[in-house]
Amino acid sequence: MIFNFINKIKNKNDNTGYRYERKFAVSEISVEGIESIIKNNEAFFKEIFYERYVNNIYFDTQNLTFYNDNVSGKSQRKKYRIRWYGKLSGLIRNPVLEIKIKNGEAGTKKSYPLREFYFKDKINLKEISETCFSASELPDEVREAVKNLFPVLINRYKRKYFLDFSGKYRITLDSETEYFNISGGKAVLSNKATGEGYPIVELKYNIEDNKGASDISSLFPFRMTKNSKYVNGISVFYGAG
Repeated sequence: MIFNFINKIKNKNDNTGYRYERKFAVSEISVEGIESIIKNNEAFFKEIFYERYVNNIYFDTQNLTFYNDNVSGKSQRKKYRIRWYGKLSGLIRNPVLEIKIKNGEAGTKKSYPLREFYFKDKINLKEISETCFSASELPDEVREAVKNLFPVLINRYKRKYFLDFSGKYRITLDSETEYFNISGGKAVLSNKATGEGYPIVELKYNIEDNKGASDISSLFPFRMTKNSKYVNGISVFYGAG
């Protein structure tokens, strides 16, 4: 029941139009403290889904075009990743290809279900992704786009979900971020780096609800910031930026 509810929210926000995301880096408050602040906000946020791990394989061009577009502040940019939930390795069920599209401060996300695959240390991610993409039902333009992309980074983090009383504003609370290197197209799970070292809070909402988001975020003792886990991870392993 709850699973269906959150999927309806995600479909509304992620696939039918653009939305805003306000990000907050919280370095001096524990996850438990942050959760308490969120729940005590005047918008009456409630946890709507069980805590779970989010896993991603990020794709980019050989020249790291998507990374450089983000770092340089290009207003129109994209991000490609395979996402799944739960365990990091083993048989991966219900993976999804996600394409995040940014246009200025607003963004949207397109999602495409993929065929299950087996994921383990030292596995050739280029071969796995190509097989996975070819065996899945993808639009021709998406299939063509991913042909020119390469797996460059793996990450995972723990996520909690909250929804306000109006159903217009969703918050995610991410912690325990880890990055894993990809070398020669193969996953190197033994080469792991810890993430930012502090939780990240994201307030997500549709464009027309921006005024209410300002009211909500003004009550948080958090510092709003620009944060990209993809950029952070690439900087760790490639020394970029």
